[in-house]
Amino acid sequence: MIQEITMRYNQMKAALETLSAYLYAHPELGNQEFESAKRHTDFLEAHNFLVEKAFLDIPTAFKATYDSGLPGPTIAFLSEYDALPQIGHGCGHNMIGTISSGAAIIASEMMGHLGGKIIVFGTPAEENDGAKVDMVDRGVFETVDIALMAHPSNETAVAVECLAMEALQFEYIGRAAHAASCPEKGINALDGVIGLFNHVNALREHMVDSARVHGIISEGGVAANIVPERAVAQFYVRAKTKTYLQELIGKVKNCAQASALATGTQLTISNYEKSYDNMVPSPLLNQVITEHFKSVGIEDIKGARASMGSADAGNVSHVCPTAHAMFAIGDETLAGHTMAFAEATQTPRALEMMEKVTVAYALTALNLLKDKSLVESIKAEHAANLTQA
Repeated sequence: MIQEITMRYNQMKAALETLSAYLYAHPELGNQEFESAKRHTDFLEAHNFLVEKAFLDIPTAFKATYDSGLPGPTIAFLSEYDALPQIGHGCGHNMIGTISSGAAIIASEMMGHLGGKIIVFGTPAEENDGAKVDMVDRGVFETVDIALMAHPSNETAVAVECLAMEALQFEYIGRAAHAASCPEKGINALDGVIGLFNHVNALREHMVDSARVHGIISEGGVAANIVPERAVAQFYVRAKTKTYLQELIGKVKNCAQASALATGTQLTISNYEKSYDNMVPSPLLNQVITEHFKSVGIEDIKGARASMGSADAGNVSHVCPTAHAMFAIGDETLAGHTMAFAEATQTPRALEMMEKVTVAYALTALNLLKDKSLVESIKAEHAANLTQA
């Protein structure tokens, strides 16, 4: 079967490499990926997928379905294609979407009478406002049996832990005044933000090691001779579990309120991006993927990788078993969210890994479509792990 899948990959190899290269050369930010989405949907339509564009009224989302017409599992591939500001595809989403589309097409062409459906979900804005969150909230994955995606990295690891994350904005409102002639008439909103950072820095001593709190001052005043009337800070708060995340969020909000009280400012707390869930593990699914990775020659597969980042695929994993495997396109010195990482997606090593992972994921999908008892075992394990999570 590997030989046939590889042959089919080779038949579309040029098109897949062109797709990835085009996205690399023409990066589009989250919710602006109109041409990127079109390139994917045109490709999938040309291979007999029924495509719903602007899926769920999200302009750059899509749902592409290949239905065998026979009963069987529904296997979903998650496609990402948004880029980072100023950096471009420094997270390799040009490869993620290409692998998902390629593996889905190959599986659809080879599924024959196995039954079931193959779906590719185009999921915009993973970097800042993940569309998967909306899709989960609107029940899209309730009828999906298993979801698959693969992410380029500096190492290969099939089992990946992503942190739950909340994006919090803290707006402090004070009162403007001349900073030199009558500062006593002002209330400094920037002092509120600075106090927040100081309190959070003190809080870090009492957080679990796996948690993260990090932020920026997005607004801090307009001129040095004016007491800042408005100041804004934006933070990400991350933790391994949703339970501890909520506990930590409460402490961070207390830090913000304490600073408002101390400075006499008015505080408004809001979410400025969607919240991401932690990744629910699916060891049996990961074992299947690991076997197929090895079968195509992917070596040096690490154990479970404790990522300090977050992904909206975590939200999907709270509904159905979800794979978020990482594959190496460079050595351990290669850092994500950099221009060097974006450039690494175009190297011969990256193209070789794109082929291997696409073939392995097509194998995985066909394996799952063929072995329905395996799918049920994966779902049962996931249900137990979801309870623990």
